[in-house]
Formats: sequence, C-alpha cells, structure tokens
Amino acid sequence: MFAGLILFGLGALLALIAELPYGGWLQIPILSTIWWRLRLEVSQTLKRYFAYGLMFGLGYFLIGLWWLYISMHDVGGMNPVLSSLAVFMLSLYMALYFSVASFSIRYSKQSSINGLLLAASWVAMEYLRSYLFTGFPWMGLAENQFNGPFAAIAPIFGGLACTFLAVWASWEILQIRVRPVICSTTILATIALTQLAGQISYTKPFGEPVSVRLIQGNFEQSLKFNPQAIGEQIDFYVSEIQKKSADLIIIPETAFPWPQNNLPVGLLNHLQNYSNVSLSNLLLGLVGEVSSKQGVQYTNRAVGLSPNTQPYLYDKVHLVPFGEFIPTGFHWFIKAFNVPLSDFARGSFDQKPFSIERKDQEDVHAAITICYEDVFGDELASRLRHNPEPVHLLINMTNLAWFGQSQAPTQQLRLSQLRSLETGLPALRATNTGITAALGPNGKVLEALPEFTQATLTYKIQPYSGQTPYVRWGNLPILSLSVALLIWGFIRHRRF
Repeated sequence: MFAGLILFGLGALLALIAELPYGGWLQIPILSTIWWRLRLEVSQTLKRYFAYGLMFGLGYFLIGLWWLYISMHDVGGMNPVLSSLAVFMLSLYMALYFSVASFSIRYSKQSSINGLLLAASWVAMEYLRSYLFTGFPWMGLAENQFNGPFAAIAPIFGGLACTFLAVWASWEILQIRVRPVICSTTILATIALTQLAGQISYTKPFGEPVSVRLIQGNFEQSLKFNPQAIGEQIDFYVSEIQKKSADLIIIPETAFPWPQNNLPVGLLNHLQNYSNVSLSNLLLGLVGEVSSKQGVQYTNRAVGLSPNTQPYLYDKVHLVPFGEFIPTGFHWFIKAFNVPLSDFARGSFDQKPFSIERKDQEDVHAAITICYEDVFGDELASRLRHNPEPVHLLINMTNLAWFGQSQAPTQQLRLSQLRSLETGLPALRATNTGITAALGPNGKVLEALPEFTQATLTYKIQPYSGQTPYVRWGNLPILSLSVALLIWGFIRHRRF
C-alpha cells in the first residue's frame, strides 16, 4: 500500500512538473525515480505489480485532467459526485496504458537493452491510446518534450520519437551507478546529436508575410446558451471584424454559437460584402448543419469568406467523445451531462485547406484544425501529405472556456507548438479565452494575448513551404523500430 502511494505521488509530481518552463528536462529524472520504485516491486505478484503501475498513471492523469470537472460540473451542470467519478474513471482508463507499458520492467532480464524495450513499450501504448475508442492522447510525454532535450527530433520522427528518447534516457540515468561512463556518454551524445539534427530546416519562407487579426472574445461558456448573450456575442465579433482590414481575420471556434441557418438574417452576406470591399479573408467559427439519414445534424464548423469567392467550409473531423458525439450505449451519460449540441456529425478527412487570397500574390493555403484535432499529430501530417495543394500555415480555432482557469490552455498550447515543430509550419491559434497566439515554424511563441482578456492580436505571420520528414513518413519509422525491439525482446526473453 505504501509503495502504491509513493508511485501515485510521483505520477502527480510528473504531471505538475510538466507545467514548469523546463518541464521536459525535469520530468526525466522523475521518470527515473518511478522506474527505480517499480523495479523494487518486480518480485510482487502480477496483480500487485499491475496495480503499482496503475497508481503511478492515476496520479499523473488525475492532476493532468482534473479540469474536465469544470466542464462537467461548473458549465454542464452535472452532479458533483458523478462529475468527479467521470474524471476518476477516465484517469483510471488512461492509467491502464501506463501500467501495461511498465510491464517491460518486470519481464526484461537485466540487460543493456532494457531501456530500449521500455521506450518501445511506451511508444506502443501511447500509439494505442491515440486510436482506441477514437483516441485520447492528451497529456502525453511528447508535448512536454517541447520544453525538453529531445524536441528537435520531432520534425524527423514526430512526437512519439520524443517520447521514446525521454523514456530511454530516464532508464539510462538509472543505470549510471552501474555503468557510469557508458551511460553518461551515451545520454549526452544522444542529446547533442538531437540538438544538432534540430539545426536542419526542412521548410522555407513562402512569399510575403500575411497580416492577421486574431479576435479573442473572452465570453464565459455559460453565456453560449443564453439567447440574449448570444446576440451580444455575435454583435461584438462582427464589430471587431470590421474595425480594421487584414489579409486574414479569425474568430474562435463556435464564436457564433447558433446553427448557421439560425444566425441573424443576412449576417454572412454582410460579412461577405465586407470581405469583398476590404479584401480581407475571414475565418468564422460557428455551428454548421448537414443533411444525413438521421435528418439534419449539426457540425462544428469553420466558414471561410474570401473576396468575391464562394464560401469555404471545414467541418471538424475528430470529435470529442461525450462532448461532441455520443458513443454507443452512453446516451444516459449525456442526459446527466446536460450539454446542448453534443451529437455532431463528422466532416470528411479529405477536406481542402483554406486559401488566403491576396492581390498580386500567390494564395497561401492553411490547414484548419478545430480545438481537439490539434492533439493528433499523425492525422495532421497525413492530411498535409495527401493534400493536392501545398500547405503553408496551420490554423487552430478553439474554445477552452469550458475548462475555466486551469492548465488546459497551456497544455493545448504545447500541443500546437509540437504540431508546428513536427510540420515545420507556422501556426495561428484563435481562441475564446486563451491562449491566442502566433507560432513560428519551430513552435516558438512569436506573439500571444494574455488569457481571459478581450483583445485582438495583430501580427504579420510568414508562411512557409515544404515538408518535413515526419510529414512524409508519419509515425511509420518510430513504430517500426518499436515493434522490432519488442519482438527482439520477446524472443530474447523466451530463449533465456
């Protein structure tokens, strides 16, 4: 029991440290301590060892995902006990992957390749966590490595490679007492090579900078369901859009919270006329409507308006379980959750990028993601790889007012930074309450607005062209390496 509490505390500490400026560096020795503690328990029964791994993961995810309680209870009106239970059950489910990944410590015989096997197990579990039951890869070790020693490998092999190296290095630190020279040299050499690889640029500037205005409305989520407040919100965004022209003006996800056909009469036509006159490209977050076999369904939509051009539509593809679609057999949960518009239709995966039109210059093509979609690096890389037109810019429209004053905005900012680093493309984040920001192709924040303020970010962003190795290959190289290592480890275990 005492060992379980220690591991729970270490998992919680690992999550807390992620929020520090050099969290990716600091997490590695904490991971080493966790492996040391788990290795002390390898003689325990299978059931007890599994429970110890579960405690570590539970501590990590309860601290990392507690803000979901705000969306369920404070905003959604769910019973506090049921809200707490939902956060606990999700954290417990996420912890299962950590516990399974830790099993390589128990079954690997003492060897110099144990760190590689643990890293391979971790990558395999993180990949599965990204896809099983539509996936929920939030709070991975990869995005925390943006502030760590292995971020520079992301443009080549992606975020999972950052995870691989972080886990491997944390195990090697544990071996320094036994093999001080070899382990220290190997770790330092790997960090140096990673940093050296980060000096290579795979994308280059394209055309002239794009003038942008990102409007942060800072409206409380509870106002999204108040008809009078909705009207005031729409008026605010329309007024702000028209204050000053720019090549691109963006408002956040569902900034117009009503279904498109219920918006004030002539609103979109009025904004289209403004686009025609001002030569501004507008990107609007609203609730779309599509026809299906079930009748009319809602979508989480971005509408693009460009001068004298037909409107552009992007419907969100990767929906949030329970928040945007109801998994089979869970309609009772949504009734308790009491959130409107919680069963959206999905957009198609092959939607084209948004073209930012500029007079006497080539169009700049932007890949749109809406909120949660920014979590899935492999999906974004696949979209860029298969798009018929080159993509020069990433745009994420989001609304994190659901989660109040928590660490959710900074967590998603790190995810956006990792996406820019993986793709070598600059990014724009237009949010309701924060963090609204412009990111460079290396993921660094170029300009940002303070959270929970009503303001507009005006900036000139430089588009980029080209593809990183990660965009071309996706997760195939790191997954292939991990599977090969696990097969090798299994064969070795059976032989010896």
